[in-house]
Amino acid sequence: MELDGKYSKDQSLLKCDCLLFDLDDTLYPFNSGIAADIMKNIQDYMVHKLGVQESISLELCVLLYKQYGTTMAGLRAVGYQFDYDDYHSFVHGRLSYDKIKPDPVLRNILLSLPIRKLVFTNGDRAHASRALKRLGIEDCFEGVVCFETLNPTSPPPIPAEELQIFDIMKHLVHPQPGVELPKSPILCKPSRVAMLQALKVASINPQTTILFDDSFRNIEAAKQIGMCTVLVGTSERKKGADHALESLHNMKEALPELWEEAEKDEDVRNSSKARIETSVIA
Repeated sequence: MELDGKYSKDQSLLKCDCLLFDLDDTLYPFNSGIAADIMKNIQDYMVHKLGVQESISLELCVLLYKQYGTTMAGLRAVGYQFDYDDYHSFVHGRLSYDKIKPDPVLRNILLSLPIRKLVFTNGDRAHASRALKRLGIEDCFEGVVCFETLNPTSPPPIPAEELQIFDIMKHLVHPQPGVELPKSPILCKPSRVAMLQALKVASINPQTTILFDDSFRNIEAAKQIGMCTVLVGTSERKKGADHALESLHNMKEALPELWEEAEKDEDVRNSSKARIETSVIA
């Protein structure tokens, strides 16, 4: 981890009682290839299920992701209708999870730290479960805050004759006065509303929580609501990120205060020996 200047003890780490981890490209690395496969599946869904022209599918996919946090949230915002379970089954259900390799190093790090740990992902519960099992760390977390936690049901369909698709590509190139981007009915990171709801559901105090995430937008939003933040996947710390880690494998070396404080509490240290089954908070 590299910081601006010499590393000094961060007081925010000394009162931490919860670690919140993003899943995709954080708990498992970006170079697994899963991210590229997910994007390809999303494009295929857009073309074959929603009738999006193939020639614009990639551009629209990326544009919606940038505007709404996930392409899925963006698709719903601009008017496309689909069943949430069908979308996730198509996008995540066809992934080759064997690309995610077991990570005993990360497992040992997580188990050595007797602090409450949860996963917070925009993905669905089945995807989170499969990925965590492949990593071999599913029992390292108290629970998983996932898509279904914040979006429990698909909205009722609108009659086809009333369906209108907002041309977001045209709007961003030639915005009309008084016309705003439509809001999405889907709650997801980096929305602060989504984050606050997730914290409420999981009984998490943002002031005593550290978020580990590869998305700088998520890091910024978390910082705005009071969390300590660790940007994962780079050693370059950006504004809004309290720390930066090239890999979670560097946690103990870069953030030794977490272990030092935990070891002061004998009861907490003993409780770390008990294994609990991961539950999905939904």
